[in-house]
Amino acid sequence: MVRRAAIALLLAVPLACATAQQGRTPVPVIERAQAGPCVGEPAFMRRNHMDLLRHQRDDTVHAGARSGAFSLQGCIQCHASRQTASVAKGETNFCVSCHSYAAVKIDCFECHAAQPRQQARAGAAR
Repeated sequence: MVRRAAIALLLAVPLACATAQQGRTPVPVIERAQAGPCVGEPAFMRRNHMDLLRHQRDDTVHAGARSGAFSLQGCIQCHASRQTASVAKGETNFCVSCHSYAAVKIDCFECHAAQPRQQARAGAAR
């Protein structure tokens, strides 16, 4: 009888912890892209986007290639929020949402605009 109770307790504790933790950590809110399919499968992009952006950055800096499938400007063009017109302005914006969830600092937008080119120009004109 004691052995059954001990086994039941051992099985219940991890289950209770898993259930409690599911409610503690908010799941990122990912706004849908504005136009068509992404340049890669979502699982691939989640895992590799930084390497792709880094490679594109090197091509841009060393060879002057400012376009390409994995350009930061292309990502911003498709993933900017309809409400904020940015990928990094609000908590639910595309980049901020996942980076906050993963506790990863975004330093791209210290130098780069977080808005699509035409919307950034319109905001500057005001």
